[in-house]
Amino acid sequence: MTTLKIGIIGCGYISSIYMENIQAFKHLSLVACADLDLERARSQAEQFGVPRACTVRELLDDPVIDLVINLTLPKVHAEICLQVLGAGKHVYVEKPLAISLEEARLVLDTAKENRLLVGSAPDTFLGAGIQTALQLIESGEIGVPIGASAFMIDRGHEHWHPNPAFYYEEGGGPMFDMGPYYLTALISLLGPINRVGGSARISYPERTVTSEPNAGQKITVLTETHISGTIDFASGAIATITTSFDAFGGSSLPPIEIYGSKGTLLVPDPNLFDGTVRLRRKDETDFTDIPMLPNLEGNGRGIGVADMADAILKGKDHRANGQLAFHVLETMHGFLDSSRNGAFYHLKSTCTKPEPFSHAEKFPTT
Repeated sequence: MTTLKIGIIGCGYISSIYMENIQAFKHLSLVACADLDLERARSQAEQFGVPRACTVRELLDDPVIDLVINLTLPKVHAEICLQVLGAGKHVYVEKPLAISLEEARLVLDTAKENRLLVGSAPDTFLGAGIQTALQLIESGEIGVPIGASAFMIDRGHEHWHPNPAFYYEEGGGPMFDMGPYYLTALISLLGPINRVGGSARISYPERTVTSEPNAGQKITVLTETHISGTIDFASGAIATITTSFDAFGGSSLPPIEIYGSKGTLLVPDPNLFDGTVRLRRKDETDFTDIPMLPNLEGNGRGIGVADMADAILKGKDHRANGQLAFHVLETMHGFLDSSRNGAFYHLKSTCTKPEPFSHAEKFPTT
C-alpha cells in the first residue's frame, strides 16, 4: 500500500484548510466527508472536490477508509475518536485530544488494544517557524536553555467566529483553545514537563457576540478566560505562560521567547507554520532575523496527518502523536487544578520530545 484513504468527520470552519491541503499529498487520498448536517458536508465536498459526502455512520462503515480526521467540537472529540477506533480505523483529531483526562486515556488505551494509531493537532510545530527555532537550539546557538515566556493575549472569539459559543464551554477558553499550540511548541523545543502552577479566573461571566450571523447573542461563560502559569520542564528550564480572552485592548507581547546561556531566541506565533525567527547572542546589541528552513513555509495544516500516514505506511513513529497530545492536555488541566487547589500540579504523564522535521523529509505533493 502506497496511499492511505482518508475520511473527515466534521465539516465546519476548520475543515476547509484540511480538505485543501490533504489532497495535495501524494500518499493521502481524501475519499469522503461527513457531518451531522449532511447539507454542510455536501457543500464542502462540492467546493473541494471530495468524491463522497455521507453520514457519520456511513463513513465509519466504509471499509475503504484507513484513517479518519476528527474535526468535531471538542466536547465530542473523545466520543468520535472511540467510534473511529471501534470501526478499525486510525484517527487524527483536532485539539484538544479530549475534554477530560479520563476520556483521553480511554482513547489511547483503546487504540493500543486495537493496534491503531492516534494523532492530534496541533501540527504547526512541524512548520518552518518552530523547526527553524528548534534547529538553532539543537545546534547550541543559545547555549543551555534556561527559561521561556509565552503569551496568547486576545479579546475573545465572539468578535470574529461565526459560532463562538463553544469557546466558552468546558474544554474551551484560551488555554484549551490556544494553549495546545503554545505548549506543543514549548515541548517540541524544551522537552516534557514535570510540574506546573497556575492562577485562573472568569473575568466576564457573560459575553456578547458581535460577529455574524449571531450578533447580539449572549454567551454564559463556563470556563476560565484568563490563565497565567509557571512550567518546570524535566530539562531544568522554567517557563511562564499567559493565555487570555479578556484583553479587549489587545497586546504587544511576543508569542514565545526562549532564554539560553548564550543568547535569546524569539519564536514566531505557534498558531502559524512560519513567521520570523530572531536571535540575539549574548555579545550582540540587537536581534538578527534568521533565514527559515527551506521547503516548510506556508500554511501546512494537515502535515501532522501526512506524517502520521507515512508512519502507518512505513511502520515508524509519528510526531503529532497521542502521548504528546495527552501530555499537553494534562498540563492544561494542571494549570486549572493548581489555581483551584493553591498548589503545584505534578504531571503523571510524560512524552518523547518529537524528532526534528527536516525539510528534506517533506512529503511529495501532487
